[in-house]
Amino acid sequence: MFTSWGQETPRKYTKDEVEEILQALGNGESYGTVLRAKGMLPATDGTWIHFDFVPEEYEIRTGAADYTGRFCVIGAQLNEQKLTELFHLA
Repeated sequence: MFTSWGQETPRKYTKDEVEEILQALGNGESYGTVLRAKGMLPATDGTWIHFDFVPEEYEIRTGAADYTGRFCVIGAQLNEQKLTELFHLA
């Protein structure tokens, strides 16, 4: 059974931080079995970072602004506490 976990955040990220997060989602199952993740986050340089993740592949790009950052992770047996820490929300 698949579940989704998502958050809204005004926190600003760097492209390197987002890349580290996506690499961590693909390395092991400490966050659960992640099948998909996507989102848009404000960047520290004033732009917006958009990302898409599927196992063994991800894309990071600059995109249109939104009112706040938001993202969603889809998978099985998701560890919400670990995901909260991974996205630096705790």
